[in-house]
Amino acid sequence: MSPRQLYEHFRGDYQTHDIGWSEEQAGTVLQAWQRRFVQLAQEALPENASQQIHAFSSATLDDILQAFSEVSAARVAGGYLLMLAYACVTMLRWDCAQSQGAVGLAGVLLVALAVASGLGLCALLGIAFNAATTQVLPFLALGIGVDDIFLLAHAFAEAPPGTPLQERMGECLLRTGPSVALTSINNMAAFFMAALVPIPALRAFSLQAAIVVGCNFAAVMLVFPAVLSLDLHRRHCQRLDVLCCFSSPCSARVIQILPQELADRTVPVGIAHLTATVHAFAHCDSSSQHVITSLPPQAHLVPPPSDPLSSELFSPGGSTRDLLGQEEGTRQKAAYKSLPCARWTLAHFARHQFAPLLLQSRAKAVVLVLFGALLGLSLYGATLVQDGLALTDVVPRGTKEHAFLSAQLRYFSLYEVALVTQGGFDYAHAQRALFDLHQRFSSLKAVLPPPATQAPRTWLHYYRNWLQGIQAAFDQDWASGRITRHSYRNGSEDGALAYKLLIQTGDAREPLDFSQLTTRKLVDTEGLVPPELFYVGLTVWVSSDPLGLAASQANFYPPPPEWLHDKYDTTGENLRIPAAQPLEFAQFPFLLRGLQKTEDFVEAIEGARAACAEAGQAGVRAYPSGSPFLFWEQYLGLRRCFLLAVCILLVCTFLVCALLLLNPWTAGLIVLVLAVMTVELFGIMGFLGIKLSAIPVVILVASVGIGVEFTVHVALGFLTTQGSRNLRAARALEHTFAPVTDGAVSTLLGLLMLAGSNFDFIVRYFFVVLTVLTLLGLLHGLVLLPVLLSILGPPPEVVQMYKESPEALRPPAPRAGGLRWGLSPTLPQSFARVTTSMTVALHPPPLPGAYIHPASDEPPWSPAATPAANGSSNLTSRGPCPAPE
Repeated sequence: MSPRQLYEHFRGDYQTHDIGWSEEQAGTVLQAWQRRFVQLAQEALPENASQQIHAFSSATLDDILQAFSEVSAARVAGGYLLMLAYACVTMLRWDCAQSQGAVGLAGVLLVALAVASGLGLCALLGIAFNAATTQVLPFLALGIGVDDIFLLAHAFAEAPPGTPLQERMGECLLRTGPSVALTSINNMAAFFMAALVPIPALRAFSLQAAIVVGCNFAAVMLVFPAVLSLDLHRRHCQRLDVLCCFSSPCSARVIQILPQELADRTVPVGIAHLTATVHAFAHCDSSSQHVITSLPPQAHLVPPPSDPLSSELFSPGGSTRDLLGQEEGTRQKAAYKSLPCARWTLAHFARHQFAPLLLQSRAKAVVLVLFGALLGLSLYGATLVQDGLALTDVVPRGTKEHAFLSAQLRYFSLYEVALVTQGGFDYAHAQRALFDLHQRFSSLKAVLPPPATQAPRTWLHYYRNWLQGIQAAFDQDWASGRITRHSYRNGSEDGALAYKLLIQTGDAREPLDFSQLTTRKLVDTEGLVPPELFYVGLTVWVSSDPLGLAASQANFYPPPPEWLHDKYDTTGENLRIPAAQPLEFAQFPFLLRGLQKTEDFVEAIEGARAACAEAGQAGVRAYPSGSPFLFWEQYLGLRRCFLLAVCILLVCTFLVCALLLLNPWTAGLIVLVLAVMTVELFGIMGFLGIKLSAIPVVILVASVGIGVEFTVHVALGFLTTQGSRNLRAARALEHTFAPVTDGAVSTLLGLLMLAGSNFDFIVRYFFVVLTVLTLLGLLHGLVLLPVLLSILGPPPEVVQMYKESPEALRPPAPRAGGLRWGLSPTLPQSFARVTTSMTVALHPPPLPGAYIHPASDEPPWSPAATPAANGSSNLTSRGPCPAPE
């Protein structure tokens, strides 16, 4: 019984007249009754009984889906706290001036707010929330959004030395803005393409994901740069990281000494990096309240550590060294050196270990062979992928509901379905076509035939048989004389009903014709109801045969009017029977059997569709309805939709990358890697036993967009670097290895919370698949793509520009007896660069393929000469003395 039927049954009843009886309340009553029925059935047997009773209802399935769709506040909070902790820890540094822990915290919180705003926008647009929205999207969107946060933060920290503070944010966006825009646009395109999958719930999830990614993009590009600028201001003011209200404890002890001139020093030809190590001593002059820093006259040039890829690979960059203040009684102390663990970073690992190993000829060959083998195995695994998603995969294992569904699938496998006929044709004149439709549907292999002794299950059969029954009663009463032309009171109830129907003409001006009592039949010799009598008889049948109507499960719409038969009515008004309105919807119930595998469901659905198509040629509009058609109809064209969506998305990715990168060559390599990654993910699903359904299809389609996060950054770094292919691939790895790895780890941390779900479906189809996707993206972006670029990469898109400064071309006059920092006579002046660093990089003419940071436009700093203290000839610099605390 449906809620509408229950509502109609009790409408106007004295038991419901004062409670505001409605169809919603009827649905609530039905659900409560079903839950109570399931509970009593499960409690019917004692605990020590050897038998088992499995009970299930539509309310049980609704409860499972409701629990499946609920948001786990603890899981969401745990995932976000993990992400906050990782972002803070991975961006903290031993040096307070370089630490960005607060930036990591602010970035994660910003992405969380962007996700919340995106979901709120989806609610305003009326996009329905479902289980995928509440269980997966918050973690997936957070992981994707934090990737861009890490990329911008790393690029901001690696700004070229000498860049003015006002231009550092612009320089950062210049280097990483195209990557962030490209990945976000591709992610949105991927999810919009996934909306082509003809499943309403998955279409809603894809649209919501696209909107959330757009909100992340807006927040990262518009708000996060302001966060980076505030952090730069914090570092400039020498404030603590995270606790920015407090001054840095080392700010009163650390003195930055600007480089002077290196007088009379020659640089050997061929050496690309020389370091001047200086021991400085600082004390506070009580009279002038200034910090005086003394540089001893002795200094020596030491060569730097050897670069794993020789001087061709990386240009040296200045590193800031802190000069620690000495105690008042001592004037000399060894220079401070940080621990090796404090100097180790992912960028350091990529430069000194990973890139030199990966870009060797043998390593390239090994990488290509291994990825080729993986692709071959994935192609074989793709043949193992089966279509299907049973309800037992959705329901948590170990529950009573799972036991019922398992037993039903194993022993019974019966599914109740209905064949729904629509409006648009005249039911009264299409009775033969309706009988043929029922016959074709009943002949399907999966339809359970009724026993020979059982009445037919079609409302039209019930209606016709009922008319034949009252016709037979009328014939007996007429033959015995109990019913005459002018009276039916002595006849039976059925005979009296037939009498009233036989005299109906269907004409509003002359509705009754008593001469038809002997000239017409309620059912003709062909088994059809006369069209002029069809809707009048339908009203009488619905009102007089409630058991037959309930057994037929017709569910007429619009419902026929109510009419009460009164055999002893003397006014004659009871002879006028209102005709039912033309039907717009009705249904035929059926039972499907033997449906075990997805192929069985697909065969039954295709047969039902073919039967409806044949009926449509006869003018009858119908469609099948039921759980098999609701859950398994997706597999009719799922693979076709999947291939279409992936192909369209790959083409869109190629066009977007080609337009934004202005390089179709690179766009082709990116699309090639993305296609390989999608094939490998599909093959791994086959080995893991994950069946193909709408949810894996959405993840597979979205994998193209998510894979862009791991590939575009490396490709863009390769395009914007000068030198040979090996050099440019190594430079791209140095600058993108850390943010890409951090983004992948953050995504995995966001997905980690899905592993604790009570639903195995969430663990297998979301956590496992998305984890494999993230690992594949990391391998393809940081291993396969650099190798392909080093072999097939396009030429660079940038031209090295060397800037000259008039002040830099005129070295200051040397000071007698002092250590002078400046230009070496043997170096070409065009390559000189003055940096605010205690380790000074001196650049001879670059080797072929080497990359040199462009020099700053700022004029060099030239301090005034300061007399040496105590008669020494040391160079000193003055600064404001820190105020005593």
